Amino acid sequence: MSLFSDNIRVLRVRHKISQEKLAEGLQITRGRYVKYEDGTSEAPYDILKRIAWYFHISIDLLLSVDIRKIDMQHLLKLEDNRLVLPIQVDNQGENFIEVVTQKVKAGYLNGYADPEYIESLQQISLPFLGPGKHRGFPVEGDSMPPHEDGSIIIGRYVERLGDVQDGKTYILITKNEGMVYKRLNKNKKNVLVLESDNSFYPNYEVRLSDIIEIWEYRCNIGRTDKKQELNEMESMREMILELKRDVSEIKNKTA
Repeated sequence: MSLFSDNIRVLRVRHKISQEKLAEGLQITRGRYVKYEDGTSEAPYDILKRIAWYFHISIDLLLSVDIRKIDMQHLLKLEDNRLVLPIQVDNQGENFIEVVTQKVKAGYLNGYADPEYIESLQQISLPFLGPGKHRGFPVEGDSMPPHEDGSIIIGRYVERLGDVQDGKTYILITKNEGMVYKRLNKNKKNVLVLESDNSFYPNYEVRLSDIIEIWEYRCNIGRTDKKQELNEMESMREMILELKRDVSEIKNKTA
């Protein structure tokens, strides 16, 4: 039997549902459902989607995680049954903040829906952040000053795309680009425009269908006390003021 077959059997038994009743809920025959549960037939996408909606669980979990090994109470349920996001809580039921360090960053695209992977991440607690599900992600490169390479951005999970606000910064998990931290704009249909605060990096677009997760910026955990560099406008202003001082000194000397 496959992991999927085991999972749908476990879910059915947990919910105390007969094969006939479940098949009826999925709008298929009992004989067809039995083939999925005993592993003699693979379920097509439309049936996978119906099963996911029926049990309020993501297709990712159905196919890749042993349901028997996870606590279904510790999953963040989102509207419209789009997915179920694994979370970790302390003894008081408060959410931990999992930190995706640079070392484990590469595995996040495959493990973001896997409770065992999420449980393996380092955890911190920042009570001042308030409600919502938060997670930490590493900053890479110099495209988003003043956040430097090696810093950790704490983001709050965005449940609905409509909650994304133009001009604010977000961590995006995408199928093709992987993990990026950018300023977003929704000025095109079915597309997000990603902007870097460092003007050296050009803007680019990401299709909504390519987006796996969006996390809104909440705070930054940095590891440097280096004095922040002046931006281009501030540098120009300082140069102009310096020139004015030099001119004034020259005039005083020749007066």
